[in-house]
Amino acid sequence: MFTEIIAHISKFITLTTAEEELLTSYLSIKEVKKKEHLLREGEVCQENYFVIKGLIRMYLITPKGVEQVIQFGIENWWITEYNSYKSGQPSGFYLQAIENATVVAINRNVQEELFEKIPQLEKYFRQVLERAYSAQLTRIHYIFNLTGEEQYRLMLQKYPAFVQRVPQYMLASFLGITPEFLSMLRAKK
Repeated sequence: MFTEIIAHISKFITLTTAEEELLTSYLSIKEVKKKEHLLREGEVCQENYFVIKGLIRMYLITPKGVEQVIQFGIENWWITEYNSYKSGQPSGFYLQAIENATVVAINRNVQEELFEKIPQLEKYFRQVLERAYSAQLTRIHYIFNLTGEEQYRLMLQKYPAFVQRVPQYMLASFLGITPEFLSMLRAKK
């Protein structure tokens, strides 16, 4: 049931069988239907999600009413709205399944308790967050230093299967280009 998350954690730290059992007793599995929201703007983010299967997006709605994709969560990736998750304040973002998905959820009210009982988990989450932060910095670098076409070509080169999974308008939003421009780029190949 929790094989994927334990395997992921094992890449970073070693847990005893007792620690694995304790950890999994705090986790839950959620089946999320395509287009279903895990979080909506104005709600407090209660859970951090590890994607076992499927694809989740984080987005916001701009003052002009446009959906702006901030990030995607794919298999073996964590996704949550950390500002709300840690502070308990209402979120300004949405989390939504792009495909039918299976996620492991950890509730915000038990995460600190887990860190006390299994101190190594702090190291694991620190390393995961360091990687996520690095990925966000790289994305920001690309936004300011590459054209939309260059960003698309780079993403296509690095993550071809992912590019095929994401609806065109969402990928365009993530890249900061219009769906029409992305369509032109795809036709150009």
